[in-house]
Order: sequence, then structure tokens, then C-alpha cells
Amino acid sequence: MEIVQIVAIGFIVTVLILVIRERQPLFAFLLTAFTGILIFIFLLGRIGEVVETLELLAEESNVNSVFLKTLLKIIGIAYIAEFGAQTVRDAGQEAVAAKIELAGKILIMVMAVPIIAAIIETIMKLLPA
Repeated sequence: MEIVQIVAIGFIVTVLILVIRERQPLFAFLLTAFTGILIFIFLLGRIGEVVETLELLAEESNVNSVFLKTLLKIIGIAYIAEFGAQTVRDAGQEAVAAKIELAGKILIMVMAVPIIAAIIETIMKLLPA
């Protein structure tokens, strides 16, 4: 029941932030950021399990490991960009958060180009000449 622990941490920190925010807004923001990092670290083991399982499945199905690694990088970029944007948004910087999200989307697009190219090449090989 890891989710119960995560939600409990979230509730406790939320109450602390509500109490602290008026007197120490900087400390409240740091507490918010620290909590996000703590929850992420708490989930690292689970993320590792997923990556190992996907690598095993890719190996068994003879999928090119480059595609799996690229896909995992894309997922990582999405999560990191979202975490960064939400943290900056918590500090009240909506414009900076939007730029982080845009950068994440562009990096995902750049990372996806080789996969898209491989798919197009495969389709072209399947089509009659």
C-alpha cells in the first residue's frame, strides 16, 4: 500500500505548507520541492522494476534495444519535464513552467525521429514497388 504512504506524506506536507506559507513562503516552497523529490526517490525502486521487465520483454521478443532505450528516455523526459514544470508552477512562475513543458515536448520530438524513420522504412519495405 505504497500509495497510502505517499498520500499520507502529501497530506502532512500540505498542512505544514499551509501553516508555514504566510510567514515563510520560501521555506514553504522548499518543503514542496523536497517532498516532490522524496516521493520520486521513494518510487525509484518501482521504476527500476519496470525498466528491467521491459528490457527482458524486449530481449525475448528480439526488439532492437535502441528502440527500447529511446522509448525509456522519452518517458523519462516527459516525467522530468512534468515534475520540473509543476515545481516551478508551485513557485508561481507559470511562464517558466510553460517553457519547461515546451522544451520537454521538443526533446521528445527529437528523440522520436529515429523511431518514426524506422517505422516509415518498414512500411516502405512492405509496400509493393
